[in-house]
Amino acid sequence: MRILITGVAGFLGSHLADHLLADGHAIIGMDNFVTGSPDNIAHLAGNEKFSFYRRDVSNYIFVPDKVDAILHFASPASPNPQSKSGYFNLPIQTMKAGALGTHNCLGIARVQGSRFLLASTSEIYGDPDVHPQPESYAGNVDPVGPRAVYDEAKRFAESLTMAYHRFHNVDTRIVRIFNTYGPRMDMEDGRALPNLLKQALLGQPLTVYGDGSQTRSFCYVDDLVDGIIKLLYSEEHLPVNIGNPVEMSILQFAEAINRVTGNQAGITYMDARSARDPQRRRPDITRAHEILKWEPKVDLEEGIRRTIPFFKQKLGLA
Repeated sequence: MRILITGVAGFLGSHLADHLLADGHAIIGMDNFVTGSPDNIAHLAGNEKFSFYRRDVSNYIFVPDKVDAILHFASPASPNPQSKSGYFNLPIQTMKAGALGTHNCLGIARVQGSRFLLASTSEIYGDPDVHPQPESYAGNVDPVGPRAVYDEAKRFAESLTMAYHRFHNVDTRIVRIFNTYGPRMDMEDGRALPNLLKQALLGQPLTVYGDGSQTRSFCYVDDLVDGIIKLLYSEEHLPVNIGNPVEMSILQFAEAINRVTGNQAGITYMDARSARDPQRRRPDITRAHEILKWEPKVDLEEGIRRTIPFFKQKLGLA
């Protein structure tokens, strides 16, 4: 196939490009480098099956020649208030990527008869009252809180995607992505793994907010990409959770990082962050297992080991 990936220079977009190129597809990548990095796709320079256009998908976009599939991954996603590329500091751009960017990509899919896959997020569940979170759960989201620019952009994007599917018969897919980690993560992302792994590799105590009892589940990027590609190839139109159902507390996660890296500096505790931070997060992947025959294979400690060389390189420790 000939596949358009928006946000191709991002963490997930670049890994998707690698895997789809390895499957023999031709990739057209788009990114405006607001959050993505040219370093993530530098290794693809000279690949005759990869072409790149620097574009903001919130504006009008033109794709030369027909594309068979569109994967819309362009959006700020970092929850770090100190990050210039996080959605707290790019609120309008985040909502435009979810609304106008999705609309533009769906327009191309409609005209060209392309398959369309939307990158959605577990954040659409908010701070969940149902645990683990199945796709049927409508969520518990504050529409005017500081996180809403990301949460509601993705919720709108899902609604728009289903509207194009039902009204215009566009062949759509929606993946709800849970916490993912691996090489090419933004080290200033603000999520648990880059924060803690960076501290561990520098021999510093790991910072845990609150008592560390809040939970997450962590999926290695290769597993996630495998699930997304299986969804792309499937005939499923309703949202599908892709993530690792093994749930652990942030304290347990920090202890695992110290164990794998051999960091002896221990753990330090700080006041809990926003009360709106989800306290529990774990995907119900029943539908992914039944429909896609997918489940994650890489365990946490192995995934951390695979991620360490990238972080060491970025920290100048390699």
